Amino acid sequence: MALKATIFKAELQIADMDRNYYHDHALTIARHPSETDERMMVRLLAYALHADEALSFGKGLSTDDEPDLWRKDLTGAIELWIDVGQPDEKRLRRACGRAHEVFVYSYGGHGAAIWWDQVGRKLERSRNLTVVSVPSTDSQALAKLAQRNMQLNCTIQDEQIWLGDTQDRVQVHLSRIKVPPAPLR
Repeated sequence: MALKATIFKAELQIADMDRNYYHDHALTIARHPSETDERMMVRLLAYALHADEALSFGKGLSTDDEPDLWRKDLTGAIELWIDVGQPDEKRLRRACGRAHEVFVYSYGGHGAAIWWDQVGRKLERSRNLTVVSVPSTDSQALAKLAQRNMQLNCTIQDEQIWLGDTQDRVQVHLSRIKVPPAPLR
């Protein structure tokens, strides 16, 4: 018998002063049996950073043709594709061909650096790909916030990110590994 996903509920309050986005979200997150709390919370962080009424979670680790998060327009075209972790280069090239914007939130410290060393050169020409690194200490601190029922708030101001509950707050320091080139004018 296959193991079933564990369901987490999150009440997420977002105050993103950089984007002028202030909204509360009631989220249901299915954590795949092979997914860690750390990975799930990085997915939740990515949700907070790109929050939008049309942003939704994909089917998860067991589905190759869907991202961890995505936003589609009314025609079904993919505007935003977000993967968490260390996806393979072919998956990312395919995503760059299908979506207007592609983001990867990599975590895991030294393992993430090794992953980027292996795939980075192959993805240099991807004009719509952004790769962001979440430091291992920050992703592990986020994992400690994971509970089956969470009440979290996220504050973003001047690219400073704070995520926390009623007892603990984690400051997340993101570093951009790859950014798309500036558009030509």
